[in-house]
Amino acid sequence: MELAGLNSKERLLLVLCVISYFCVSTDAEASCKLKAKFNLSGYKDVEKKTVVIGGMFPIHNRLASTNSNTTNAPESSDCEGFNFRTFRWAQTMLFAIKEINARTDLLPKTDLGYVIYDSCFTISKAVEGTLTFLTGQDEAVPNYRCGDGPPLSALIGAGGSDLSIATARILGLYYFPQMSYESSCSVLESRFQYPTFLRTIPSDEHQSVAMARLVLHFGWTWVGTIAAEDDYGKYGIKRFKELVEEAGVCTSFSETLPKVSSPEAIQRIVRTVLDSTAKIIVVFSSDVDMSPLVKELLLNNVTNRTWIASEAWVTSAAISRHHDILPVLGGTIGFAVRKATIPRLEEHLLQIDPYQDPLTEEFWEIAFNCTLSYQKAMRNARMARESGNITSAQDVRLAPEGLCNGKEMLGRLNNTFTDVSQLRITYNVYKAVYAVAHALHNLEHCVPGKGPFDGGSCANIDKFEPWQLMYYLKNLRFIVPHTGEEIYFNNGDVEGFYEILNWQSDSEGGVTYHPIGYYNGTVPIDKRLTIDNTSIIWNNEILEPPRSVCSERCQPGTRMGIRQGEPVCCFDCIPCADGEISNTTDARGCIQCHEDDWSNANHDECVPKTIEFLDFSEPLGITLIAISAFGALLTIVVAIIFLMHLNTPLVQVNDPLLSFTLLFGLVITFLCSIVFLGEPQMWSCMTSQVALAEGFALVLSSIMGKSALLMLRARAVKAVKTATKKAKAAAAASEQSPDTAVIAPAIPQKNDVDPIHPRHQRAIMIVCTLIQAVGCTVWLILVPPHPVKNMAAQNIKIILECDPGNIIFICSIFGFDILLAIIAFAFAFVARKLEDNFSEGKSVTFGMLVFFIVWISFVPAYLSTRGKFMVAVQIFAILASSFGLLACIFIPKVYVLLIKPERNKEEMLITRPKSRDAAANGSSASIASTANGTTVSTVSLDE
Repeated sequence: MELAGLNSKERLLLVLCVISYFCVSTDAEASCKLKAKFNLSGYKDVEKKTVVIGGMFPIHNRLASTNSNTTNAPESSDCEGFNFRTFRWAQTMLFAIKEINARTDLLPKTDLGYVIYDSCFTISKAVEGTLTFLTGQDEAVPNYRCGDGPPLSALIGAGGSDLSIATARILGLYYFPQMSYESSCSVLESRFQYPTFLRTIPSDEHQSVAMARLVLHFGWTWVGTIAAEDDYGKYGIKRFKELVEEAGVCTSFSETLPKVSSPEAIQRIVRTVLDSTAKIIVVFSSDVDMSPLVKELLLNNVTNRTWIASEAWVTSAAISRHHDILPVLGGTIGFAVRKATIPRLEEHLLQIDPYQDPLTEEFWEIAFNCTLSYQKAMRNARMARESGNITSAQDVRLAPEGLCNGKEMLGRLNNTFTDVSQLRITYNVYKAVYAVAHALHNLEHCVPGKGPFDGGSCANIDKFEPWQLMYYLKNLRFIVPHTGEEIYFNNGDVEGFYEILNWQSDSEGGVTYHPIGYYNGTVPIDKRLTIDNTSIIWNNEILEPPRSVCSERCQPGTRMGIRQGEPVCCFDCIPCADGEISNTTDARGCIQCHEDDWSNANHDECVPKTIEFLDFSEPLGITLIAISAFGALLTIVVAIIFLMHLNTPLVQVNDPLLSFTLLFGLVITFLCSIVFLGEPQMWSCMTSQVALAEGFALVLSSIMGKSALLMLRARAVKAVKTATKKAKAAAAASEQSPDTAVIAPAIPQKNDVDPIHPRHQRAIMIVCTLIQAVGCTVWLILVPPHPVKNMAAQNIKIILECDPGNIIFICSIFGFDILLAIIAFAFAFVARKLEDNFSEGKSVTFGMLVFFIVWISFVPAYLSTRGKFMVAVQIFAILASSFGLLACIFIPKVYVLLIKPERNKEEMLITRPKSRDAAANGSSASIASTANGTTVSTVSLDE
């Protein structure tokens, strides 16, 4: 079988088998012997015990340095850096076992033994301890259980997550239960990789979520992260970053605390903290790994930072009892596991025997800074004398100064070992021991025939397999003594509950862990985090939460603009464009207002657009109405004057009916301009456009009818003028030849000059008006004008206006009016030189010129205006052109009718030729000559 086809478990088992093969001698006398011997320290009591519980605690912080020279046989390293806190954990396990053995309701017939090893906070020592524990003797033999001692039940340990991961892989091979009190790494949730791993501490999945929710609770978007260089730190901070980054929080820096002492790395981390603008720093680390960083922070006086602590160091006295720690770490917020009070534990701790074993002896000597060995004390005194520190006269008196008597009072010590005010991990150890004990109790009291194994069988407490105990651990549920907490395992894990602590100053200037809330992972998501903000004291005694942002929050009316190449939390606040708003802080984008709304000045609210149209009630509307009404009234007055003088020559000279239709058309144009005012409606849009087109068609067709007659008169007069010239030439010739007689053309009378009659003029007017009416009718039926909201002309306004419906129709309709105007102007222009006391041709010509000037000026004025002023320009054009026609065509006639009635005579209106002799002065003259008794009359025409 190839190694590549093996999984991790099979490979590890194969390695252990190979090692055991080479390590075990074939000689029966030398069975179970290893070539190397482990150097382990701890506690052991297995004699005459029913069941043994294993334990592993990192009582020392590190391995002592050793000589790496391979010329000598390698030896297992010693440990150094005694840890009072973890030593208390080990003593708690001893206390719990002692308490259980004394109970009559729990394992009454079973006496528990123990084997406890020091893992030295290193994986190698944890593996050594695990192999030795499984072997059952001081010399480990992989894959073998040597001796017939009491059965092994479970291993409680092995401390940090890295240590437990290593031991869990080995224990999982044999389906041997492991109960951890401190290993919270989320990787250990995998039942595939770690099938027998259980723990009394919540998984870091809960802690990472709790930290993320804490950051979001205070609105921090710019944080730094520091993690220990192990699985605990790596996976905990990784999950935290995933959660906060999903919520828009950015990481200013991510640093790793080295496992091996590295002053350069620690100094680099401190420089990073100082250089960063992040005021919030999240640390996932044990107190052992955190301690070097804390010392460097104190040296550099790093203040004005808020630290978020994981449960592994938040209540560590090794950190909080540093001198002048509050200016640096004061205000720290951290998550701690449940705290409990364990009765009689303090009494047990204070009554330990320093001569019990080497580990306790080492603790005693370090705690009291002395030695329990008289020889060692004397040796130290001799060395001091040789160095000159003491005199020979003092030898007898000073030699015992370094000697302990074993009766020193532990109660007088002020260290972590005797401090039982924060029993958190200690409580987890206590629960772990009781969990194993309750599982053993259930195993022991199994009823044969009702057991969980094959055929309803039960396991024997004196000789059971680890996998049988694992069944009871998985299905365990019990109440912890003295606290009432119910313990059960959900896939090997317990409920995620944390107390949130705040580092505050006590009365003596030290650190007190003040509870400010809690996190409960079993309740609904929105209720899991509970914090009393008012009870928090921040760094430097500040009461307000610190701000930690890369960029200040974008206020409503702006949006976040990401800076190229920088984290998303570093942004510029860009004002929203016109017509867009943002009504929240830190808006990712602006919201487009509805088409009927527009952004206000602050761009934080959409307000209804201003509705604009030319209203009747505003001053401009009132003015236009007054002018329109005046024009219509003036036109009616002119019509009345014409009716009063209907039978006079001036009124009758050019079909009075056309004059009245022209006046009626002008009344229509004056009044239709009023319909353009007010809010556009369907009826008003249709009426205004059609009335304007039809009114001008009536006016222009009437003018065209009049102009046609004037044009024909002008042509007739021109013909008479030509004949007169010929007559004059003949007369001149007759003076030289008296025998010749020339007869001059007769004076043209009205009926002789007018080639068309009023009925023809009226027909022109009616036909043109009907054509326009038909066009307007088709327009109204197919695509009638209708009101629309013009939102494109001005952003902040909605302009209510009339849409013509179809550009082709409106161009055709008003193009027809333009055609009529051009024809009428052409006819009037030809007739402009007709000479009489009232030159109607000139009046019409001037009226049409005014008409063209007004509408040609209207086009650029109309296109350059917006909103209601477009309507005003259009109304002004209508009124100006109407007043121009009324003034030029009718006011001269009204002047004659009212002021100069003597000119209102038929002979004054007859077209007269203008004489060209020396007496020609613009008046009529008659030249009579007699030839053969015939009178010749000549008419002088204005050329």
